[in-house]
This record gives sequence, structure tokens and C-alpha cells, in this order.
Amino acid sequence: MSQLQFLPALAAPHLVAAPVAAALAALPDEMSARIEAAAIDAGLADTAEFCAAYDQPLEASANCIVVAGKRGDAVTYAACVVLATTRADVNGTVRRHLGAKRASFAPMDDAVALTGMEYGGITPIGLPDDWRLLIDSRVADVPRAIIGAGIRGAKLWLPGEVLAALPRAEVVEGLATPIA
Repeated sequence: MSQLQFLPALAAPHLVAAPVAAALAALPDEMSARIEAAAIDAGLADTAEFCAAYDQPLEASANCIVVAGKRGDAVTYAACVVLATTRADVNGTVRRHLGAKRASFAPMDDAVALTGMEYGGITPIGLPDDWRLLIDSRVADVPRAIIGAGIRGAKLWLPGEVLAALPRAEVVEGLATPIA
């Protein structure tokens, strides 16, 4: 098991992508003070590998999924935050929230280019201002959630209630379903 060294995220800009650092600095002090960062092995950034290597609970891990909703020629991007033990209801709840005819996971190249973050490390902090941020209601209840830091070489730890209070965050009941 590898050890994690937690630092206040604001004091560790080298552990987050540039848009994440800017967004952290713009948060109210009472929110940003509750967010920690830790360096990890970038090769272990995927949720299951990370949890196993760093002895972290899968139930506390959250994934930020970039979704593209389409209606005619219009494409709407959104981020969905769900627990690692659940699966986002992209074709149902997400699609309806976006008012889209079709919804799917955004192509990796689009997600990376539009967020300025690394694939596998995309986080809801620092997303483009015109994106919707949908948070599964289960995430809001996690005492200390683990999520990407915008880079594969770090993770963020923060209360679920802080994720739910991020600018533009919409807490959605039934955004995800448990993985059987």
C-alpha cells in the first residue's frame, strides 16, 4: 500500500490542472479550505486501481463523466458526478436534464480539449462556465469524497456537500443507479 500526503488544494497548485487551480482560488474560503489534494502514481489514476493501491474505499470514490447531449445540430456538454459504485443514467435522467434527443459519453479528445484537463483526471472543479454540473444525490451524502484533480497524478478529497455546493451544481435524485 502506498502512502498519501494530503495538502490543502489551494497550497498545492502543482497537483491540479490550471483550470482547477483557478476555480479553487475563486471559491469562497470556507469551501476551498475543505478541499485537500494528494499526489498519486499517474498509472494508478483509474478508480479501481487507485482504491486498491492506496487502500481507499470505492464507496467514497466519485467519477466525473463528461456527457454530450444532442438535439438537432446543437451539442450541449455537461459533467455528471456519480459514485464509483454507481452508473450514470446517461440515456434517461441525464438526457432529460439536458433537454437532448440523444446523450452519450463525450469523445475523449473533446473532453480533454474542452476542459483543459487530463482524461482520467477530469473533475467538476474548473469546468467551462457554460456547462451544466449534475451531481447524483448520493455524492452529496459522502463525508469525504475522492475525485480527480484535473491531472492523472493527483486526487482531491472533499466533503460531498462541498461538491454539491459548487457553482452551477444541480443535485439530481436518480442520476445514477447502483452497479449490480
